Amino acid sequence: MVRTGDDAHAEPPPPSVWNIANALTILRIALVPVFGWFLLYDDGMQTSYRLLAAAVFVIATATDRMDGDIARSRGLVTDFGKVSDPIADKALMGMALVGLSIIDLLPWWVTVVVLVREIGVTALRFMVIRHGVMPASRGGKLKTALQAVAILLYVLPLSSPWHVIAVVVMTLAVIVTVVTGVDYVLRAQTLRNTSPRARAKRERSAAAAVAEAVKDEAAQDRARHIAEPEA
Repeated sequence: MVRTGDDAHAEPPPPSVWNIANALTILRIALVPVFGWFLLYDDGMQTSYRLLAAAVFVIATATDRMDGDIARSRGLVTDFGKVSDPIADKALMGMALVGLSIIDLLPWWVTVVVLVREIGVTALRFMVIRHGVMPASRGGKLKTALQAVAILLYVLPLSSPWHVIAVVVMTLAVIVTVVTGVDYVLRAQTLRNTSPRARAKRERSAAAAVAEAVKDEAAQDRARHIAEPEA
């Protein structure tokens, strides 16, 4: 049957939240406590458990790339995925940073700076979600990649020269983390000012102001007519 009219131009239904891309994101969240247990076992002194932690971390970070590629290639991008994907990243990186600081491999100030930024950006996403979803930026992806490489170098029981490389990469990651945090604040402000919800609010305010001005002008006209002496 040939469709005519509006049916011929009907948009396809949005993808279901229950899809493989979102399943990989949920898997990444589920791997967070597993990774943490391996990392913290015996205060990180067991080489075998450090290697297991590194393996789980690699698998979890690999799902970050996989879920995004699958979602885009198969048309499975959902608002749930846009929000849960960066949350999964933050949960994994947060566990790694806190764990490395607990076993005295990473200064606590680094963990605090990164976590404050990550929690702040997450809170900002939810504050502006009524205006629209703010997906991860390219800078955010670069930040995540630098953090992942630095954390992996810290988790692996490597020799001292590798530790120097880990420090350099982590320093770059912290710098990009702070810069992209500022960028997210600016993007959130732009979204609040330019979203359809914001435009509709401004239009309602303008219409109310015009109506109030017309009302005031009419009241002033009545007052002038009353004040004028009868002929």
